Amino acid sequence: MRARLAHLWTQLVAHARAVTRIARWEVSRSAGTVDRRTAVLGLVALVVAGGIAAGAAGGGVALDRDLYRVGIAADSPYYDAVEQSPTLDPRPISDANVELIVTERHVSVADTRTGDAAYGAFRDAVESYNERQMLAEENESAAFPVVVTLQYRERGALVPAGSRVDGGSGGAGTAGDSAGPSGTDGAGESDSPADTTTGDGSVGTGPSASDAAAADDGEVGAPPLGGAASLFGGDTSGSPANINPPFPFASLVLAFAFLVPMNFVIQAYGSSILNERINRRGELLLVAPVSPGDIVAGKTLPYLLGTVAITTVIAAAVGGGLVSIAAVVPVGLLFLSATFVGAMFARSFKELTFVTVTVSVFLTTYTFVPAIFTNVTPIALISPLTLVVRDLGGGSIPLGEFAFSVAPILLAAVVLFLLGTGVYREEDMFTQRSVPLKFLDALDSRISRPRSVASLSALSIPFVFIAELLAIAVLFILPIDVTVPLVLVAVAVVEEFAKSLHVYAAFEKGRFARTIRTSLVLGGLSGLGFFVGEKFTAIAQIAGLQSLTLGQTAFAPAGIGLADSAGVVPLVAVGLLLAPLVLHAVTASVTALGASRSKSAYALSLVGAIAIHLVYNLQVVSFLG
Repeated sequence: MRARLAHLWTQLVAHARAVTRIARWEVSRSAGTVDRRTAVLGLVALVVAGGIAAGAAGGGVALDRDLYRVGIAADSPYYDAVEQSPTLDPRPISDANVELIVTERHVSVADTRTGDAAYGAFRDAVESYNERQMLAEENESAAFPVVVTLQYRERGALVPAGSRVDGGSGGAGTAGDSAGPSGTDGAGESDSPADTTTGDGSVGTGPSASDAAAADDGEVGAPPLGGAASLFGGDTSGSPANINPPFPFASLVLAFAFLVPMNFVIQAYGSSILNERINRRGELLLVAPVSPGDIVAGKTLPYLLGTVAITTVIAAAVGGGLVSIAAVVPVGLLFLSATFVGAMFARSFKELTFVTVTVSVFLTTYTFVPAIFTNVTPIALISPLTLVVRDLGGGSIPLGEFAFSVAPILLAAVVLFLLGTGVYREEDMFTQRSVPLKFLDALDSRISRPRSVASLSALSIPFVFIAELLAIAVLFILPIDVTVPLVLVAVAVVEEFAKSLHVYAAFEKGRFARTIRTSLVLGGLSGLGFFVGEKFTAIAQIAGLQSLTLGQTAFAPAGIGLADSAGVVPLVAVGLLLAPLVLHAVTASVTALGASRSKSAYALSLVGAIAIHLVYNLQVVSFLG
């Protein structure tokens, strides 16, 4: 036993040395090819990413700065309000090229849509200025006699009727109540711009010291944000006119600061991989006494470390912690793995550019769309950017939710590297074959015996999970009557492709005999492997995704959560749990029979398998109500 451990340790050290040597060579070679122009472009990219982060951290980039021109005298009582507004540009009254002219008692507005917008911006500027002036008053309760604080609760956790939301100094409000200032009804208005902007000053300003204690165990998603509050675009206390829903647009822009540098890293990485295939430059490494896995790991290591370093610097700059880094690095690894596979499949730099752009758009969509629903539904946890947003806000992240966001991406990256390494060989690297054929070669390279079909079906689960989660996130905003059928169709299509493509690749490469018996065996193994791997999606329950109708629609047909369904007899529940195994074995056998015949027969059998799967899904969803 000791001798075996010593042998394994020796092999591990040898692999580590080989990977380190190749990584060092990759760094020196890449550094030698970077010219001044490329270095300048890289520096510009870092500056842009830093600008995005700084702009978001500072409350956003003011794209509308000095948008509207206002003619106003320097001694006007409204001049300070106009000057302090980033949207308004104060000009002399004599200037004819203005949208507004403000005098002491009158406002002249240009008869255009721009003039109307300028007047609205002017009203907001005066209102904000007046509120800042009142905030500066020593007697806060006199300036703002009412304080309102929002508490975000889980859906279904109701506040008892008549309970007091906040008891700040000077007054209190209850849920559903409205209050006006002392001596008014909150609706007074006059023709004066100053009066117009103060007419809705009916409720108070920020929370008092006691507001922090107002939260109880039912409160969610509203931690004290401190200096990062501006990132979340929604105020939880103060004047009702200034309290906005918590839409984290600025924090998403900030999170994009992590993704922008990755695009430049994967461009350099993809070019390095493709360079190995041009004019057989990588042949020397192939004949060296190192494995393809060591070569790929060595060439990838510098770019992965660069991604980690950039992510760490950005996280430190914006106030993120280890959670932000741990959430973003798997996204960078998925970027690199997808680019590696694309570079191994592409026949030219033009094709590589198309592949990398497609990868960037897809992964950016996957990480961006669900994060829009941060603090709203479990849908947001599909994206690791949600973890970044919560980390910036100081919120806690349970381990199960972290795994739900990160595990599929991490597993998908590992599988992509395995597929790409399978074609890191002379017969694939230096031949001009189309991308679909290279993809079939990559699948076939991982099949050596019938049980390999089951392994590949199980390994496809991360991609199936990602595709189904993206479908849920994209369709979430549509009416349920529309989204449920669409999600069922998407699930059937994705899963049948995942169970059959590698079987088709094996038959195309002549790996197995084209007989009915072999097709049924391969189909059964593919269905079994998919059924076993499908239980990985049970992690969806940890994140509470099945509390949503779409989550139940997508994952209930897989048998997840059926065993403990209310009113289901245990024997029936067991049957429902095993029903997906029968389904996957039958549909995979149908596609295997078609794949053993021809491409057109495979396409026809795939349509049939999708139809069978869709009918099954509809029956299960109908059974569960």
